[in-house]
Amino acid sequence: MSTDPVAAGEFSTLVRAARTEDARAIATIHVASWRVTYRGAVPDDYLAGLSVDRRVPSWEQRITEPTQHVLVAEAAGQVRGFAAVGPCRDADAEESTGELYAIYLDPDWAARGLGTLLDAGGAAALAGAGFRRATLWVLDSNERARRFYERQGWAADGASKVDESPVMTLHEVRYARTLT
Repeated sequence: MSTDPVAAGEFSTLVRAARTEDARAIATIHVASWRVTYRGAVPDDYLAGLSVDRRVPSWEQRITEPTQHVLVAEAAGQVRGFAAVGPCRDADAEESTGELYAIYLDPDWAARGLGTLLDAGGAAALAGAGFRRATLWVLDSNERARRFYERQGWAADGASKVDESPVMTLHEVRYARTLT
């Protein structure tokens, strides 16, 4: 039997609303997750230039934004992942549609069930805010994330977009689900 509490599943997990003091942990996870998840899809110099310090103020603002819900997953006493949800930003969205803006995990805590808990928490937050449907955007090349969302009940709805910037072009597909 393992004496590692994580391997043995001997840690408690909590999903809760983020507090402003969580902004640094969220920014740290955001940067670390991007560097692992998007390696090969996003230019290396862009990933290397990501800054936790520059992201902290943005997360402090998002945490206090009344139309958004930022959730964190705590495990073994520390923030290990986060999700952000709110009104859908798509031009074709109905008023009753919310959006899962992000789910990111500390790379060392991936595939341990925290993403599932954050997805469920995000769906509950959206439903609690009166949304009946939710959408999300995912890189079309991110097969791992696409499989995860499909296991959670999301389905590609046929919409796609291309996000272009001076340093990269990202191809994304939209997923949707009904909220209960």
